[in-house]
Amino acid sequence: MKIISTQIPEVLLIEPTVFVDDRGFLFESFNERRFRDILGRDIAFVQENQSYSRKNVLRGLHYQIQRPQAKLVRITQGAVFDVAVDLRKSAATFGQWVGEILSAENKRQMWVPEGFAHGFLVLSDTAECIYKTTDYWAPEFEQNLVWNDATISVQWPLQGDPVLSEKDRQAKALQEVGIFA
Repeated sequence: MKIISTQIPEVLLIEPTVFVDDRGFLFESFNERRFRDILGRDIAFVQENQSYSRKNVLRGLHYQIQRPQAKLVRITQGAVFDVAVDLRKSAATFGQWVGEILSAENKRQMWVPEGFAHGFLVLSDTAECIYKTTDYWAPEFEQNLVWNDATISVQWPLQGDPVLSEKDRQAKALQEVGIFA
C-alpha cells in the first residue's frame, strides 16, 4: 500500500498493492490496523454507501455540520474527479480544495477527514462509487456547498453543464453555509 500526499496534508490518496495474474487481480481495499497506523488514530466505519451515476453527474459538495463524517472513497467501475474542500475555519488550508481522479483502473482511494465537504464528477460513461463513513447519515445536519462557489473555484474537468440533483441545485455559497471551528 502506498500513501500519496495531497496539497492538503489531512486528505490522503491510498494506492493499494495489486496482485495480477492470468485469472485477474486481487488487492486489499481496507485493513484496519494499517489504516490506524497511517492516520495515527483509531477509525470506526459505521456505514457504507454505493452510488451509480452517468457521465457529467456532479454529486456534492456535501457534509454534515454536526455529526461530521470522514469518508474513504473508491470507485469500482468507471472514473470520477473526486474533490474535498476544507471547511475548518481554524485550518491554514480553510477554503482550499483537493481534486484527484479515482477510477476502477487506478484503484486509488481518497481519505476525506471530518471537516471537509466532499463531491465528485463522473468522467466516464458511468461510474460506481463506494464509500465508508465514520458516522451515520443525519439529514437534519446535512449541508450542501454549491459546486461552483466562486470563492473556492474548484477546477472541475467539465465538458458541458453538470447533471445535478435538485438538492445540489439548491446548494449555497460558502458564506451562507455552516463551517467548522
